[in-house]
Amino acid sequence: MTAQPALTLEIQPLTREAFAPFGELIEASDAVQHFTINAGNTERYHDLARIEPGPDGRVIVSIFRGQPRTLPFTVQMMERHPKASQAFIPMSGKPYLVVVAPAGNPPAAQDLKVFLARGDQGVNYATGVWHHPLLALETVSDFIVIDRSGPGHNCDEVQLDTPGLIPALRS
Repeated sequence: MTAQPALTLEIQPLTREAFAPFGELIEASDAVQHFTINAGNTERYHDLARIEPGPDGRVIVSIFRGQPRTLPFTVQMMERHPKASQAFIPMSGKPYLVVVAPAGNPPAAQDLKVFLARGDQGVNYATGVWHHPLLALETVSDFIVIDRSGPGHNCDEVQLDTPGLIPALRS
């Protein structure tokens, strides 16, 4: 059996509208509800993501330290969390990639969307949305991860029949 050639994937900027089918964008922007608190010293960007721990789950906060990936990069697998959402909030201020596919049946390469996230943008993957594990760029990068702890299996992984190829970033 010969390996399928990789399908080249387009990298697009991460925006609230483009990411909406997969979850929520977490960022401080004028597009979200915000107001001044703490005697005028702090601007609160309010209720940015719906964290769903699922039945019998509880919300936990972890730090993931991602090793940098080199582009071009071949996407060969995807994962999903069928019981709960999972939020990634960068702490290192560096860009990273987000690869997603709609919830439901295991994805094919043509179902994948690739977003370039700025170092000040986080994402909250909706329950069941297919995504690639952390894709840090440039340097080792830390992320606050808010997800579920609880009984039952909450991570499905699939291998893609045809891999997806993320090209090098254009300068």
